Amino acid sequence: MPLTALRLAHEDGTLAPHDGVASGELQVAGPTIAGDYYGHTDGSAAFTDDGWLRTGDVATIDPREFVRIVDRTKDLIKSGGEWISSVEFENAIMASPEISEAAVIGTPHDKWGERPLACVVPIDGAEVTPESIRTYLHGLIASWWIPDEILILDEIPKAATGKIAKLALRQHINELAT
Repeated sequence: MPLTALRLAHEDGTLAPHDGVASGELQVAGPTIAGDYYGHTDGSAAFTDDGWLRTGDVATIDPREFVRIVDRTKDLIKSGGEWISSVEFENAIMASPEISEAAVIGTPHDKWGERPLACVVPIDGAEVTPESIRTYLHGLIASWWIPDEILILDEIPKAATGKIAKLALRQHINELAT
């Protein structure tokens, strides 16, 4: 992108290489990048100390500077000190011909910090169970990603744009738990 510098930052602030493999939060800087968000008096959370805009996207950048967005920082699940990409996880579930929709969120866990919770909507007429989904996922994702809890739902909440509303989903899960 002309007049725009890109970098990937790890959680500890170190920079990730542009090798197409290492991921980090995508940060951008340059004369065309806004210096603040409209209506916000303190943009400190949106910008790094050295003035780079924190996009909230987790990405990889390859040696030719092609960017691949892999997740949103707020949707990553940190389990046992390791990151689980909700997008990769959802894509694995959605590859099943018996699933019409899937969303994965992190839930608190005493031992691991967070564990993934998979919410799935089966296609009409499909007889899926949490165990059949776990069996399907073996070999598609890391074994430690396999969720302890899988909810079979009639629908997953959506925002006005049609995208999955993970905040509303989290609230729905909390209501089910009480």
